[in-house]
Amino acid sequence: MSGKNRVDEKAVAARIGEKLTRPDAQRVRDITGYAIGGIPPIGHPTRLKAYVDPDLFAFDIVWAAAGTPNAVFPVDPKKLAAAAGAETLPVGG
Repeated sequence: MSGKNRVDEKAVAARIGEKLTRPDAQRVRDITGYAIGGIPPIGHPTRLKAYVDPDLFAFDIVWAAAGTPNAVFPVDPKKLAAAAGAETLPVGG
């Protein structure tokens, strides 16, 4: 999502048709293979459902987590969405 936005969990849940829940840190690591704070948008052991905030497409380059809390990489948001198989979904209310 764009840094200027905050996820409206109720609005997103209504848009995707299911309740959102916050998994604990161990479950996140089990699912993604990465610790919270450094989860990259691609490269997980199993394919995850992904969504992209349409506001990201206003930028030529965005910065995404690269596997650790201290690493990021620059990427074209359109290419990132395509690589992640992400569906465009507004995250705000």
